[in-house]
Amino acid sequence: MATTADFKNGLCIEFNRKPCSIVYFQHVKPGKGGAFVKVKMRNLENGRILENTFTAGEKIDLINIERRPYQFLYKDESGFHFMHNETFEQVDLPEEMVDNADLMKEGQYVEMMFYADEERVLTCELPPFVELEVTYTEPGLKGDTASTSSLKAATLETDAEIKVPLFINQGEKIKVDTRTREYSERVK
Repeated sequence: MATTADFKNGLCIEFNRKPCSIVYFQHVKPGKGGAFVKVKMRNLENGRILENTFTAGEKIDLINIERRPYQFLYKDESGFHFMHNETFEQVDLPEEMVDNADLMKEGQYVEMMFYADEERVLTCELPPFVELEVTYTEPGLKGDTASTSSLKAATLETDAEIKVPLFINQGEKIKVDTRTREYSERVK
């Protein structure tokens, strides 16, 4: 058990029987009445942002969240299959639990967030950037230089489609931001 005095960004608590992570909090002491704490939390199961006001000193339940590294093995009709590199434990996840699954190739490392008390997977996140090869894009025209204002469609080795600058050609490796699904840079 903890109280609102223990709040800090990133603290994982149980709110309405759901695991949540504190994104922002503010202690407020009005001139009249008791102090309270305004909180913005992210529901770790679905990613929604919740807002709530706690009275100062209110007791809260802390939860144990663990981040564990896994490696993507393969995909089949039952979903995605991952393996922990140290324990060789395998985890199967449905497609909707993996963010930007089409940017993930076999052997890719991901980080899974577990609700440790229940040994339940909450999220599966790719690293911020992944390196992928462009398997198809229209050829660039002479004179198309480093201008990033004009973009064209490109298909990557994982069959994901993103927009890339005009100077990117088929067969080149590029770095893709997995949070925004945007081209970041060419890999040398």
